[in-house]
Amino acid sequence: MPATEFEIIERYFRQPVQRDDVVLSVGDDGAVVAVPPGKQLVVSTDALVAGVHFPENTSAQDIARKSVAVNLSDLAAMGAQPAWLTLALTLPRVDESWLEKFARDFIDTAAQYGAELIGGDISEGSLNISVTAMGLVDADAVMRRDRAQAGDAIYVTGTLGDAAIGLALLQQDSINDDSSAWLAGRLNRPEPRVDFALLAARCCDCAIDISDGLAADLGHVLDASGCGADVRLDSIPLSPQALAHFNAAGGIDWDVILSGGDDYELCVVTAPANEAQLVQAARQSGTRLSRVGEIMRRPGLRFLDAGGETRALANRGFEHFSS
Repeated sequence: MPATEFEIIERYFRQPVQRDDVVLSVGDDGAVVAVPPGKQLVVSTDALVAGVHFPENTSAQDIARKSVAVNLSDLAAMGAQPAWLTLALTLPRVDESWLEKFARDFIDTAAQYGAELIGGDISEGSLNISVTAMGLVDADAVMRRDRAQAGDAIYVTGTLGDAAIGLALLQQDSINDDSSAWLAGRLNRPEPRVDFALLAARCCDCAIDISDGLAADLGHVLDASGCGADVRLDSIPLSPQALAHFNAAGGIDWDVILSGGDDYELCVVTAPANEAQLVQAARQSGTRLSRVGEIMRRPGLRFLDAGGETRALANRGFEHFSS
């Protein structure tokens, strides 16, 4: 007989409390936490749906790690230190082997970043993982989308486009060497830039998580801040694996790089006077950081080639319900 909802929670998700600020954890109608004086609470929720946010055959371990990472990436974009997570898990059936792997990697990944699972729910239905992440930030260190100003520099962490290429290779059943496996890993196991973000928040007022592609997400910053931006294509950071893929394909596909989504890197905007401090934050946290453009008074987002000409994109980023 399959385990019941409460047996699953007890067996796989109840853990000894690790954080001193957790007053009441898994097992009651709600969790209770204590927010330290002088801190503000940042809350973000993301749902990962099978067949939409990850391929149907993705392993339990990769789903667990990604579901934690994408939520912590949102906290990082706000400059928040991860603290607590809740999990609403919808399962088509009870598979205890799958649950054991998922629960272990979910809890371990959260712990890697100092976060703790404190509650949630389990239901029957199509596979869906909905996580609410909560973090703590000093009131004067919150990074927001509406704080960009003309003259500010635009930076991105890591490399862009890898996950979109990895997804295409998985869909084509073309994971056949170390390079393609690495690209697929960038899709399945993103790394939230938490350490960098906590340092960057000391010198940046504006940032966004790159989840739907730089074109869409930087566009959200521009809309919120009432300004525009020029971005240089020759400054966009690409991995050796992505470059090798595009070389074999006959040329760089900028739509894939800028609109493919699932990067889970950060786009940060800072005043010129703070650029040196931001670069130091990247160096201290071991994070690759690239200056890709500048915030402009003129509205609109423009991607410029090496000759300064505007390059049009066929796709401006991933959207739900786009028909």
